[in-house]
Amino acid sequence: MAVLITDECISCNACEVECPNNAIYGAGDSWLLGGESHDALNSDHTYIAPDKCTECVGFYDEPQCIPACPTEAIIMDADRVESKEQLMAKKEHLDKVGR
Repeated sequence: MAVLITDECISCNACEVECPNNAIYGAGDSWLLGGESHDALNSDHTYIAPDKCTECVGFYDEPQCIPACPTEAIIMDADRVESKEQLMAKKEHLDKVGR
């Protein structure tokens, strides 16, 4: 399951520096995967590119962005449920193609 930043976000970017996958981007910023640029997923506040979010699997026991958020705007995305194996495979893919 990817992590999601809700509309309660104040765009302080405290979470961005905590992400080992570089999956967190500022409002309106395009996101990168393997050197390829993609359109921004949110123009109103900081967002997480779900294709890059591994819930910190392979790095930490828990997502690091959630406790970094001063507004509790970061939640688990129930619409993107992934197993630990899927998340580890995603991490390994990011290791190969670049974050």
